[in-house]
Amino acid sequence: MSEPPYLTYSRYLKERHGCSVYRVAVDAGFTCPNRTAGRAGAGCSYCDANGSRAPYLSRNEPRFPVGCTGADGLPLDAGSLQRQVREAISFYRRTHGEGEYILYFQAYSNTNAPVEALRRVYDAGLAMAAFRGLNVATRPDCLDEEKADLLASYGERGLEVWVELGLQSADDATLKRIGRGHTAADFERAFDILRSRQLKIAVHLIFGLPGEGLNEILRTIRVLARLRPDGVKIHNLHVPKGTVIASEYRKGELAVPTPRRHLEYVIAAIERLPPETVIMRLTCDTPLEKLAAPRDFWPKEKFHSTLETEMKARGSRQGRLFSSAIQ
Repeated sequence: MSEPPYLTYSRYLKERHGCSVYRVAVDAGFTCPNRTAGRAGAGCSYCDANGSRAPYLSRNEPRFPVGCTGADGLPLDAGSLQRQVREAISFYRRTHGEGEYILYFQAYSNTNAPVEALRRVYDAGLAMAAFRGLNVATRPDCLDEEKADLLASYGERGLEVWVELGLQSADDATLKRIGRGHTAADFERAFDILRSRQLKIAVHLIFGLPGEGLNEILRTIRVLARLRPDGVKIHNLHVPKGTVIASEYRKGELAVPTPRRHLEYVIAAIERLPPETVIMRLTCDTPLEKLAAPRDFWPKEKFHSTLETEMKARGSRQGRLFSSAIQ
């Protein structure tokens, strides 16, 4: 079977580790500074109450406060973390066979706590299996030099450490429109802090945000092409039920891109991204029961296969227009 004309995450992991590697996504009870009383309080307009939590966790596992310690000095959430890790590894063994694992702190902002609390939570999770790596998803306004040093210390232990940094758009007007609570300059500051520690950085983007079409998306891609991130996660605009953006959608204040339009956005982006940037995600996977729109988007497998077919038919490949994107 031929490889897609872009660097997939699965291919990267196999080349990097020499075997199949799976991410164990956990919810360690972190919160988001964008939901505090000092800001609007509702968070980003597209974010539901689960804060990008893995869908299976929203059904099976309650949330809990982070950073508290019990008599043993471990976080009070250690029992929940252990269940999440055990169930995820059991699932992968049943469905994919043996492999190696990366611990992925996914839900909400996973550096939104004092450094010592972060250390306790990360250490507790990593002690639960022989993990190859640590992935931490967070926001630009939840990072500083001390937290970056902590994350870098796990690399010194031999782990591959990735920080997934939410940007969504490099346009400040769009960031304000969706209530992100930070600027593009805040993102670049955080990016530079992480890069100075040689940490791997994956940037989260959303294509089709209110007021954004191809031209606006390509302006964001040019910013990333210049920064040369290690990875990119692309999401098509999803409208989860119960969110601010769902209310706007019902009022007819925004349109959600069709799968064909998102396909064109993705091809244009991939052609301008550095050839070595790992394309870690291309679409969202919000559970249908939680989704207001789009209800008729292609299944992930169809999107990936159509993308590969289209790119090969056009002679398209990752990085084809990279040099022009950074001029």
